Amino acid sequence: MYLLEEAILEFLHHCRYEKNLSPKTLQFYHIDLLQLQKFLQREKHSTEIKAITKVELRGYLEHLSSLKPKSVKRKVATLKAMFNYLEFEDRIEVNPLRKMRIKIKEPFQLPKALNLQEMGAIFKTAYLKLQNKRESDYAYFEALRNVVVIELLFATGARVSEIAGLKTDHINLDTGVVTIKGKGNKERIIQICNTHTFEVLRNYQKQFAKLIQDAKGAFLVNRLGKALTDQSIRNMIRKLAQEAKVNKHVTPHMFRHSFATLLLEKEVDIKYIQAMLGHSSIVTTQIYTHVNREKQRQILQAKHPRMDFAVAGT
Repeated sequence: MYLLEEAILEFLHHCRYEKNLSPKTLQFYHIDLLQLQKFLQREKHSTEIKAITKVELRGYLEHLSSLKPKSVKRKVATLKAMFNYLEFEDRIEVNPLRKMRIKIKEPFQLPKALNLQEMGAIFKTAYLKLQNKRESDYAYFEALRNVVVIELLFATGARVSEIAGLKTDHINLDTGVVTIKGKGNKERIIQICNTHTFEVLRNYQKQFAKLIQDAKGAFLVNRLGKALTDQSIRNMIRKLAQEAKVNKHVTPHMFRHSFATLLLEKEVDIKYIQAMLGHSSIVTTQIYTHVNREKQRQILQAKHPRMDFAVAGT
């Protein structure tokens, strides 16, 4: 008898050692598959792989229906990946998902970005925290590290997980080159061209070299000398935005959206933005062409040909 528990372990082993997927992807796969296992057990269904049919999977999808469409799509994709693997390895005859018509429609949502004034207010708040603090105090280290975090987020347009995962050897402070490890372990190169940003990074690395070294190569560290987590960065950004009186729910991902949107406003070719963001398809990047309504208003006010003629009586 080949049980789901065994199948999960075998599939994750395949993903880790044969497909070389990232630890974060493996973590999500594990969470999603354990959720299926718990559902089957709670509903008193068999967890033998060959006994899992489209009937049980339909019940599971109904169970997931209260979640956001994006979450459901991810969990379905996880199931498809595992059952495809099991079919390929002859653990099952047919992937039960092949005979299911699953269509999950995500609502179209424009990415939320910060304008220059809002971004400036957050930066000003972060830099003010550096003032009047002794360099020997932890408060100074925390303030400087937080400045480094927001500088890196805005300078690179990287995802929060990519920033949290930066290692010391990913940042060349002689050339200003940052190597970003993206999805699927794909690497992309971003150059730090702002001299002030560059100096802040060098200052942080120089002053806290010992702490960084003790963190086993992590560039961004906490008070315990461990790598800074995604959640710590989210909390820090939220607090900074509140102190800066930015009337939005600000997340690290909004720095990425702002990076792309503001570059587009500067008429940077979308192909270059695609490469810098690490998008495999330009279709993903094109969403930013719909974002900034204020810029659209400015263009139409200044450039629309209707502005070139007047009509009597108007």
